Amino acid sequence: MSLAANTSGNRMALTGNESVAFAMKQINPDVVAAYPITPQTEIVQIFSSYVADGDVDTVFERVESEHSAMSAVVGAAAAGARSMTATSANGLALMWEVLYIAASNRLPIVMPVVNRALSGPINIHCDHSDTMGARDSGWIQLYSETAQEAYDNTLQAIRIAEHPDVELPVMVCQDGFIISHALDNLYTLDDAEVQGFIGSRTPTYSLLDVDNPATFGPLDLQDWYFEHKRQQAEGMKNALDVIPAVAEEYGKLSGRDYGFFEEYMMDDADIVMMVIGSTAGTAKDVVDAMREEGHKVGLLKIRVFRPLPVAQLVRALRGKKAVAIMDRAESFAASGGPLYKEIRSALFDCEKAPMTSNYIYGLGGRDIGPEDLRKVFEQSLAAAKAGHVEQPVTYLGVRE
Repeated sequence: MSLAANTSGNRMALTGNESVAFAMKQINPDVVAAYPITPQTEIVQIFSSYVADGDVDTVFERVESEHSAMSAVVGAAAAGARSMTATSANGLALMWEVLYIAASNRLPIVMPVVNRALSGPINIHCDHSDTMGARDSGWIQLYSETAQEAYDNTLQAIRIAEHPDVELPVMVCQDGFIISHALDNLYTLDDAEVQGFIGSRTPTYSLLDVDNPATFGPLDLQDWYFEHKRQQAEGMKNALDVIPAVAEEYGKLSGRDYGFFEEYMMDDADIVMMVIGSTAGTAKDVVDAMREEGHKVGLLKIRVFRPLPVAQLVRALRGKKAVAIMDRAESFAASGGPLYKEIRSALFDCEKAPMTSNYIYGLGGRDIGPEDLRKVFEQSLAAAKAGHVEQPVTYLGVRE
């Protein structure tokens, strides 16, 4: 993805939460069910003001918990409504049971998630433990570096989720406080442009279609459960074709180009850092500084983590000398973070595969600065020179 000189639209100053709430206003979903949780609360609070002011036609359901919020949008989506909710951290964890139900029933719900550390101990600041914990729940996951990307990803998520070859729910993720509460300049589309882009939802099946009755949430034992999981997996696989197609169409409309990931100074890079979310902005500054010093370093920022674009990632990393994979979550597998393990697996059969190392960082909102990222690059440069990685997994910035 490249935003350089892509300034199409109406310029606004919005926080990440405001940008997503504004996107939801332009989407004008049929149903939103929500429960507040820091640092997501502003999204549904701001959207509720749009409802109260009559700016949208949405039925807004104030429910007693996040479990109820997801249950409500599951019911609404099954009835054919365009349905949304939003959450963070412990709220996502409370939805856990219903996350799987939403995906298994192939319901195209779109849910902004403001990334926050999961308890305990209680922590309200950013890491990716919440959505990384839900990575195998069957939801597509899009990650945003900026408020602009959070806005753009939310609009694209509607088209991705509702595509007849996909029909899966989508999480649109942004870093808590770092993006959600930080003011940023961004460009928004006109309401009419958004409505023309997303169109109207035409459900394949609906609980309200009495002429073509369908069953949602049935008991599904040994006779058909396996086949339904296989169909669900095919929907995720199909998303690998749908996501770039939607992005291409959105790029023509907005002037902002998106892919599965963003490559920054990658063409001739020997050393690559892989990162998700807001840290990419700091990393780009470090790349620029080290390039001026003559070091061939680059950045690969993941936008789409589910489905994981394995073939495209392998092509981007083939022939590099070393890759430092940054995880803002601990998988507790005693072998590194979630992104690290998946990238190592993807590279296993790759000819000219680079050496890989893992850096777990920023848990619970711990600051990550340019000096920390420079250290990562310097250690990767040393590993490339030595021909081996001294320490496969490093906890960056922790008091050991």
